[in-house]
Amino acid sequence: MRSEYDFSRSRKNPYAKQLKRQVTIRLDIAAVDYFKQMAAGLGMPYQNLINLFLRDCAERKSRPVLEWLPSDAPKRLAGGRNRQTTGSPEC
Repeated sequence: MRSEYDFSRSRKNPYAKQLKRQVTIRLDIAAVDYFKQMAAGLGMPYQNLINLFLRDCAERKSRPVLEWLPSDAPKRLAGGRNRQTTGSPEC
């Protein structure tokens, strides 16, 4: 190996914008378990499967269907809002 390398003629990675970004996200245990089981059956890491699913949803511009319940509904979520998911995204 050389003791020194000349990088003066190097250029930036043209694919740098396509690289992944590490983020912290809170997911339900059931959602993580679902993707872990599916990923195990497909023979791939579950994080890659979640990424593929989210990317597909973003490309389709799909949105979840949410229904806001009346304020006297018994099921209360964090933040004081009553919310129920009536359907899944179109993914």
